[in-house]
Formats: sequence, C-alpha cells, structure tokens
Amino acid sequence: MPPALFLMTNKKDTVPLPEDLRVFLTVIRKAGFAAAADELGLSPAYVSKRIQILETTLATRLLHRTSRRIALTEDGERVQRWAVRILEDFQQLSDELCDAHDSPRGRLHLCSSFGFGRNHVAPALSLLAEQYPDLEIRLDLFDRVVDIVSEGFDLEIRVGDDIPGQHIGRRLVSNRRVLCAAPAYLQRRGTPQQLSDLEQHDCLVLKERDNAFGIWNLEHDGAQESVRVRGPLSSNNGEIVLQWALDGRGVL
Repeated sequence: MPPALFLMTNKKDTVPLPEDLRVFLTVIRKAGFAAAADELGLSPAYVSKRIQILETTLATRLLHRTSRRIALTEDGERVQRWAVRILEDFQQLSDELCDAHDSPRGRLHLCSSFGFGRNHVAPALSLLAEQYPDLEIRLDLFDRVVDIVSEGFDLEIRVGDDIPGQHIGRRLVSNRRVLCAAPAYLQRRGTPQQLSDLEQHDCLVLKERDNAFGIWNLEHDGAQESVRVRGPLSSNNGEIVLQWALDGRGVL
C-alpha cells in the first residue's frame, strides 16, 4: 500500500473577528481613528492595530489613509456591506439565545385542591400561559393528599403549612380566616361570644384532606386554641360550605 500523502500549509485563519469588524465599522462611521477610539473606549493605537489585523486577515487593503481623512477602498466597501450583515446576524443569534434562557418553556405539571385550584390557581395559570406561550401547563385538582414525587408533579400549590419534611415549601401569601355566619342565622341562634359557645351552635364543617374532622384550630391575640365543633352539614368542598353559610345554615 503506497504511503498516504498530506498537504500541510501554514496559511493563517482568514475569518475575521466580529470585534474587528465592529471596530472597522466604527472607524467608517466616525470618519477617523481618534473619534472611533473615543467612542469605543480604546486607544487610537489599538484601533489602528485592529484595522491592520483585519486587513492582514482578509489579505486586502480596506482604507485609504491621509493626514486629513480616510476613504474606503473598493474591497473596503465590500467588507463594509458584509460586516453590517455579519454583526446583525451575531446580534440576532445573541438575542435568540437570551430569549431561549430568559423565556420559560417546556412542560409544567402541578396540582392543587378543588376549590382553591379552580378559583385561584387556574386564573393565575391562565395569565402565566399568556405571558409565556412556550410553556405547556397541566393542572390536576384533588381532594386528597398528593405525593408530588411519586405521582410525577413538579409542584403543588396548597393551603396550610402541613408541608412534608422531604419537600421544600415557599409561602406565597398569608391565608387569614375568620368565623362568620349569615345575619339570619345570628338573629335566630344568637352570636357566639367565646369559643366554647361554638359547641352549642350549628357549625358548617369543611373536611380538608387529612386534617382532623370537626376540629377548628383558631388563633386569638397570638394564642392558639382548638375547639371541637359539630353540625348537621359538612362537605369536602369549600364552595358548598360557603353557600350553606350564606343560606343561614350555620357558622363557618
């Protein structure tokens, strides 16, 4: 087998640097090395050196220089046209890469409870989808405790502070609750004056996930108190319980 032959040359890279093209266009626009150097924050000597390197790289003369003015050569005019296009393409590439990193995209799978998810999370996700159209969002609603890891969710938006130890939780907003009842109910049954009075009232109980049924944990003047309540109506849906309260069926 005859030996392989390789052609070896010491020809230098003939691709100009974008920064040299930018210096070249600035020199043309400012009609001088000193003015271009001032705009770029460089020394006139460095600007002159970059132009020389650009001319060496392209193996042609780009500028006619005199003591008073500079003028483009024929090749300089060609390079000017291409430099504008090349730098515009570089800027477009940079913008696209920035957009790709700054604009969220991909699939987002999250869950929440029925009432809160429908009334609060869903509208917020609608705005999110409008702002970031490249996101693919899926919202699942449950009335049970969800294991977001084993069930494949990215995150869960929940009411309450019962966050599993292996999860990372971040408070979005404080959820302040108050005891309330319709005027018709209070006229009929009277207004409770202290927590123990609730034991004598019809309380509308909302069963939330794995929270203790019929136990209300309340806070007054910084002190935590718990009271056991009962009533003829209960549900695991907050909207239903709210409607019962508006109908005058009990304390919520």
